[in-house]
Amino acid sequence: MEFELKEYETIDGEQILYTGNVNFQKIELVSKGAGDIWHSSFEQGFKNAFPELVYQTATYFWYLNDFDNLDECVSWRINPFAFAVRKSVWERTGGFDLDFKSPNMQALDFGLRSIRFLGGVPLYIKDLFLEDVKQDVVISQWDRHLFFRKNFKISHAIYMIYRLGFWKISEWKTLLYIKNKYSQRKFSNIIPPRKLVQIKDTPTVSYIIPTMLREDYTLQLLDDLSQQTFKPNQVIIVDGTPEIHKKDVYTLKNYPFEVIVKWQHSKGSCRARNEAIILSTGDYIIFGDDDIRIPPDFISNHIKFLQTNNGDACNGVDITADNHTHNLNDLKIKLEALDHKVQVSGCATWFSNSNSCVKRESVNRLIGNDVNFDGGYGEDGDFGMSLSKIGVTVLANPFSVNLHLKPPGGGYRFWGTQAKIMGKKRKKQPWELDVPVEYVRPVPSPTIMYGMIKHFTPQQLIEFKYKYFSYFLFEGNKLTFLYRLLRLPYKNIQFKKSVFYAKKLKELGVRNK
Repeated sequence: MEFELKEYETIDGEQILYTGNVNFQKIELVSKGAGDIWHSSFEQGFKNAFPELVYQTATYFWYLNDFDNLDECVSWRINPFAFAVRKSVWERTGGFDLDFKSPNMQALDFGLRSIRFLGGVPLYIKDLFLEDVKQDVVISQWDRHLFFRKNFKISHAIYMIYRLGFWKISEWKTLLYIKNKYSQRKFSNIIPPRKLVQIKDTPTVSYIIPTMLREDYTLQLLDDLSQQTFKPNQVIIVDGTPEIHKKDVYTLKNYPFEVIVKWQHSKGSCRARNEAIILSTGDYIIFGDDDIRIPPDFISNHIKFLQTNNGDACNGVDITADNHTHNLNDLKIKLEALDHKVQVSGCATWFSNSNSCVKRESVNRLIGNDVNFDGGYGEDGDFGMSLSKIGVTVLANPFSVNLHLKPPGGGYRFWGTQAKIMGKKRKKQPWELDVPVEYVRPVPSPTIMYGMIKHFTPQQLIEFKYKYFSYFLFEGNKLTFLYRLLRLPYKNIQFKKSVFYAKKLKELGVRNK
């Protein structure tokens, strides 16, 4: 089925394609923002449609579930009979794929491929379309397998059949037919990021650095901040270095910005960032690790990017150094090697506390980081996804790049490494609460598990467990398969331990101090 899309020209002269009963006043408003595709599909039966995506992504995709009680948020679940799209984006991406038999699957495929592979920003906007018909969105076996074939590796479709019922002959027949007739897409038609505008007005910036046992790296970062073309107004350092190792080196030099040093008495990087947020005054807050190097246009590109897209939050590009002694010249060489590969904008699907910029009011709405993650991993993704769940469109910013040195010692991951130690030498982790780990180390990290319990449904957690153990058994060396099979009962005990601690954290609720 081919769609006849109508065309509307905004006051700014941009061409918008649409179908359905659209509110043109709202189109004028939303077209000035970060979105590329807009719809009101939640009220039209599309909310959380096509749950089978879980068989590919498990709990590794922020937008697996649609968000609740919001007037605007990221959502790729498009109603094909009521949506609008920038004409340039429609033409660039090729629009709907007519190989799918159902218009509903054509639209869902267009939304998913836009957000996940092409750098597009699909948004739900309440009351943008005033359609009365609520559909029962049912996806056929053919379209489901074609979607998996075109977007993912064939192993994901096989896993899907395993979960739906490996004895179902029709599933295997459809898979084999589609596998022979169609191939996985190569996504080359990336939506280019918008050309950056010059910084408007005089926004203020607070730069936050949590650090621990890494004074030399922090001083190196302060020098990089001094060379910025758009300088921060204040840099807030929260230093958790133990008292016996403490050296006050931050006041030995004058900087072209206010430097606030807070010696941390609590434990963990989440608490450190929250303590810094309280002290910050900037219109924008930039979160950075202590072990990064940043080029002179780093801050200006963050502000330009958000102002260009009328956005509230973005995640920059974090490039890992080959050696912790590398510098900005090494970063330049790496960027030249990457060339166009970095230039992908759109919705962020991950978040990094080493390179992110968020408007102050959005940070304040969350209050700060969830300290249940202290001593473990996953706090970055939780913060980014939590922003998305309150309606903030978190964007991927390809223009602000840092070099992540990752030195062998120091940093808050000191607490994470302690989690691997067993016996009397082990230091108790914050997530252990009142039940210290004894003989079985919980795996995956209990804080990672807590994040999944916090954001996903019980059924989706079951799918994660199946996928987790499938990878453990079948993705390793074939020669060691028997060894892994024998270890499976112990791995299951470790998994249950992780769930135990995660549920205890969930019972506490989100904590900010």
